[in-house]
Amino acid sequence: MLEVLHHPLITHKLTQMRQKQTGTKDFRENLDEIAELMAYEVCRDLPTQPIEIETPIGPCTGYELSKEVIIVPILRAGIGLLDGIRRLVPTAKVGFIGMYRDEKTLEPHEYFAKFPKNLDQSVVMIVDPMLATGGSAVAAIDAIKKRGAKTIKLVCLVGVPEGVKAVQNAHPDVDIYLAAMDDHLNEVGYIVPGLGDAGDRIFGTK
Repeated sequence: MLEVLHHPLITHKLTQMRQKQTGTKDFRENLDEIAELMAYEVCRDLPTQPIEIETPIGPCTGYELSKEVIIVPILRAGIGLLDGIRRLVPTAKVGFIGMYRDEKTLEPHEYFAKFPKNLDQSVVMIVDPMLATGGSAVAAIDAIKKRGAKTIKLVCLVGVPEGVKAVQNAHPDVDIYLAAMDDHLNEVGYIVPGLGDAGDRIFGTK
């Protein structure tokens, strides 16, 4: 499943992020807020189970999450989506996977991976601002599936058809959530119109 979240607040904040004059502070804050807004939709189908509780007035059947949520940012830019989602799901555990892209071949390479236990019994959200070629996302999903994960959601800010197709071809069982679908990749693998290098803009490294 692919879902592009056409929400006015998301669109407004993303427009602020796209502008080249937007500074690191405003870029990071808008990304954080978009992540929280996206989390509502991403979490819409999380499984629940009944639980008997007592309100101040009497007994009641309520519902609580029946599976743990594990958020896995793809380093380093994925960290920018982490806090917004955790505010909505504060019990979520966090894993990390480091992927870097060879600038010549555009192929992804794993350099770091650390995950909580019970990946196989949890809902795993892989988060990364950009879904460009799809190489890093596919490699991250490969790595997490090898460690047992079965229910995986890919949450990205901006994607392009090339990246979506790559993920869908490799992992048709993974749901993809985007804040926006952009036009295409340029000759060096950057999203057009995009918003530049998300990692550099989040951390102010350029």
